[in-house]
Amino acid sequence: MNVLVVEPGMMPYEKEINGLEEMQAVVGGYIEAIYPYEDMVAIVCNEEGLINGLPFNRSMDGGYGGVFGTFFVCGLTEDSFGSLSPERVKYFKERFKNAEILLGVKGNEPITLKVPAMPHAKPHGKDKDEHSR
Repeated sequence: MNVLVVEPGMMPYEKEINGLEEMQAVVGGYIEAIYPYEDMVAIVCNEEGLINGLPFNRSMDGGYGGVFGTFFVCGLTEDSFGSLSPERVKYFKERFKNAEILLGVKGNEPITLKVPAMPHAKPHGKDKDEHSR
């Protein structure tokens, strides 16, 4: 399935992943899905990102606070994860184009500073990213 990977401090990039093992490899551990949007999409992140001390990544809508560590955005089917549509890829690339620095927390709302994200250099032929060589 085609997903959008978002690493802390980095610009989002598309990646083809299949199966639970590849999902866990992307997030660096056990997966957890959250659903902060009304769209048929999921944010899949490391279930233990905060308690394992992973770096803050991005804030989330819908009262979810923020995500620590790498996550990916995928589509949803009736009973599983699926590919993001090209329109959703474009939307979420724009939504997560800036990196965020966590300054503090008020209740469940992170207080962040948005900064330019770093381009992501991937090995040739591995990902669908305009920043690839």
